[in-house]
Amino acid sequence: MSAQNPAPSEGVSANVVEIEYVLSRMTYVAGRARQHERLMAAAGLDLDRAAVTILRNIAARDPVRPGVLAVRLSVEASHVTRQLRQLERIGHVVRIADPDDRRAQLVQLTDTGLAAVERIREASRRGVELALADWTPDELEQFATLFRRLVHDFVAHAETPLDLPDRASAGSSR
Repeated sequence: MSAQNPAPSEGVSANVVEIEYVLSRMTYVAGRARQHERLMAAAGLDLDRAAVTILRNIAARDPVRPGVLAVRLSVEASHVTRQLRQLERIGHVVRIADPDDRRAQLVQLTDTGLAAVERIREASRRGVELALADWTPDELEQFATLFRRLVHDFVAHAETPLDLPDRASAGSSR
């Protein structure tokens, strides 16, 4: 096995090892600062990665409470609050009263914020389209189906304990 493709762990299939490796590599490539800069240049925007994530998330379920947004993104509420202040300052989001609880506030996109999300989505889709340009329609359909299932299953098991062996006992058995 090469250094790029690690040897399977005991009890884990070679396919699972390969999938984990490929997902790790994809996460790295997609999360690189250079990739984000490229996306922002294509979209004609100057937003950091956290701001883009927040805008896209609000767009998916507009409007939302800041605390709910923090839970959804698995980050501290203060992180979301700081980002929302910046997005508010540049006119991408506004705070409105929660109709169910007037003491609480919801955050929603402005027209400017929605336009920014649409430009980000378009630039992102063009990047995916470019990367998959040589795939057949059947391959794209099969991949979309399997990828959707993968994400669904990952979300469903996101909080499931992993049951890894204790390091101390694993090291002493050698």
